[in-house]
Amino acid sequence: MIQTLTKNWWLLGLCGVLDAMISVVYLFIYYTTPEIPGGNGVEVFLNRLTVAAGVCTIAASLWRSAKGKSWLLLLNGLALSAYGWMALFWRGPLSYGFFALLVVVMAMSFGILTLAIARTLRGRVADEWLFGLAGAASIGLALAFLALANHWIQLERRLFHPSVFLWFCFYFGFSAICMLVLALRLHSLSSQSTRWETLPPLGNPKHAH
Repeated sequence: MIQTLTKNWWLLGLCGVLDAMISVVYLFIYYTTPEIPGGNGVEVFLNRLTVAAGVCTIAASLWRSAKGKSWLLLLNGLALSAYGWMALFWRGPLSYGFFALLVVVMAMSFGILTLAIARTLRGRVADEWLFGLAGAASIGLALAFLALANHWIQLERRLFHPSVFLWFCFYFGFSAICMLVLALRLHSLSSQSTRWETLPPLGNPKHAH
């Protein structure tokens, strides 16, 4: 799995760039939506960006992976794609809680993935701490969005709760940073690709010493 991510580091970097764009668009919507968000061109552009980011994430988990597919990253990409596709094509009512639950899936899958990478890289102190903290933060965000979806966190008392756009802006900004850092770390290690062959599978770090 590590070998697959190393080969596809540039796809992860592209995911990070798209996530950053999504975050900026959400921030724009938050500041320009007075009460009720309409189906304007900005939102269509946002949903297409989300679909593109989901497709790139799925590709990063599967492409050039004769063995060692990243199923957690695949789940992340599927949830992200659904996030965009549903908003583009679903004509029925969709609450912000539905999208918050998709973010829960994305944040939790990415958090578990980065924690697993941290365990695999045990002995590389800087990388272990980097991925470990990113994983813990991502799982924390998943729990926060779970509370948001279940109304345990009170939002503004307005019809469409514009503050939810700020939450999504923060999540995609965080995701962009994580994806870009992950891509850069994998790229810097790509020259050592032969060493990955000696690393144990995820979930079995005890033989990495």
